[in-house]
Amino acid sequence: MKRLIFLIAAAALGGCGVETASTAATAAALKKQELEQSKKTLEQAQQKIGQAMEQLQQSQQSREAAEK
Repeated sequence: MKRLIFLIAAAALGGCGVETASTAATAAALKKQELEQSKKTLEQAQQKIGQAMEQLQQSQQSREAAEK
């Protein structure tokens, strides 16, 4: 009888371990996707800042040329 209780307890605990590992793997995959999306957003922001800086320089050069 003790063996049966031990086996049932072991099976129940083993199932919890698999579920925990599965949950951790899912969370890690979600974090990876979140990180990749954040990198894309950062790259897009850097491109927009670069474009704005170029436009600012061109506009400043145009003003300087018009003053001459």
